[in-house]
Amino acid sequence: MRTRNLFAVAALLAAGTAGAANEFDHCLLCHGANANGNYGIRAPKLSGMEPWYLTRQLQYFAAGIRGTPAEDIAGHEMGPVGLRAKNEGKLEAAVAFIGKLDSKRPAPTLSGDVAHGKKLYATCVSCHGAKGEGNPTLAAPALAARSDWYLVQQLVNYQKGLRGADERDTYGAPMRAIATTLPDEKAITDVVAYINTLK
Repeated sequence: MRTRNLFAVAALLAAGTAGAANEFDHCLLCHGANANGNYGIRAPKLSGMEPWYLTRQLQYFAAGIRGTPAEDIAGHEMGPVGLRAKNEGKLEAAVAFIGKLDSKRPAPTLSGDVAHGKKLYATCVSCHGAKGEGNPTLAAPALAARSDWYLVQQLVNYQKGLRGADERDTYGAPMRAIATTLPDEKAITDVVAYINTLK
């Protein structure tokens, strides 16, 4: 899986910029058709994500705020992507490209105790909304219709300090605190199983 991801990143770094219409097509090598995600190589869905959130994450990867711990393999692979976009002054254009793609709800890849997950999600409502719609005022992204396996992985990353531990990550720090209240991976799976039901 890592070899396939590294190949795609290498292709991105070597990609030409022949035309603006296709300039960012290399993003789809990992993230799938219309950036709706590629579970096979664990590349999450990007389409439909808020532009301000995508921008912030690319900036974080470029600055080393995300993706620096050795255990965060996927984050390591995104580091050079964000850095290249920033250095070439094309970060906003890359985000705009993703914003024009046809977003589709991903198929669930996990199951859990939805009733238990609903109880756990009560802690998430104040920021991410009752329907997982997000809250731009609080800089909290939507959670509904995202790659469920990716939500699980990020909650685990927050718990392990692979994300949200950098002192510059003022948005990630509260998420890390919330994630640590989930007692085990079953609880994480249950809350994400509930998020899967949100429309």
